[in-house]
Parts: sequence; structure tokens; C-alpha cells
Amino acid sequence: MKNLLLAFIVSLLFFSCTEKENSRVIYIVRHAEKEAVQDPDPELSPEGEERAAKLAQILKEQDIQAIYSTDYKRTQLTAQPTAAQVGIGIESYDPRNHDALVELLKKSEGNSLVVGHSNTVSRLANYFVGEGENFEDLQDSEYDFIYEVHLHSEGNTVLRKVYADY
Repeated sequence: MKNLLLAFIVSLLFFSCTEKENSRVIYIVRHAEKEAVQDPDPELSPEGEERAAKLAQILKEQDIQAIYSTDYKRTQLTAQPTAAQVGIGIESYDPRNHDALVELLKKSEGNSLVVGHSNTVSRLANYFVGEGENFEDLQDSEYDFIYEVHLHSEGNTVLRKVYADY
């Protein structure tokens, strides 16, 4: 009886470790609120700086191994607090070439953060939805969504949450 119980416990530990190794999460967010100026590449507003700090707080325990952002100030500044917190650099990506980014995300190890724009983050999440319902582009006033893409060996799960969910 003890041997059977021991074998059961060992198998549970093995399968839980194996699943954890095969499971990764990609966090996809829109840049935080930007300054209301006519500059085509504005910095974050004070509200945006608060949101970027909140994002870092949310991701603090998520073992982020890679951060991807477009080359705009607002996306880079949104990613910066998380990058500083985990001690890694921000890798730039071209928002017009989601195929290359998706391939990179599929091959990367560990959890990732991707910072994009109102017309790119939902589209990027949709690459991982499969046959499920697709997400619409965000409105100009929407900054509160975080897409969680859970990559599992048996398939993907995409959740759309808001900052208050964390």
C-alpha cells in the first residue's frame, strides 16, 4: 500500500512538473495612455506612467523572460518598468509583420510581454485563438486590456482581462 501511494505521489509530481515546463504565457498589452499632443511619437501621460508601473507590478511574479515592443516612445515606456524590474532588455518588433513576431513567440522559452497598439494587440492575440471567436481592435480610449495567451502542448487558451482582474 505504501509503495502504491509513493508511486502515485511521484507520478503526480512528474506530471505537474512536465506540464509547467510545457506551459508558457504571453502577455499582450496596448501601450499605456499617451500625452495629448500633436507629436506622432508622444511620451506617456502621468496616467500612462501609473499604468506602466501597474503592469510591472502585475507581472512581477510571472517570470518574464522576454519583452517585445514597437519602436515608439509610448510602447517602449510602457515596457520599461517591467524590463527594469526583471533585468532584461526590450526587443523591438515591426507591428506590420505579425507573422515574424508570432513565430518568434512560439519558439521563445519562458513567459513574454508584448506591447503594441490599439490596432495590433487584438490581431496578435487572434493568431493564437484558432477556431475561437476573434477579438476586435481596441478603441482609441481603451487601455485597460491584458491578453493572456496560454501556450500548452495540447493547445492554446486566450483570455482577455483588465488590469483590475489582477
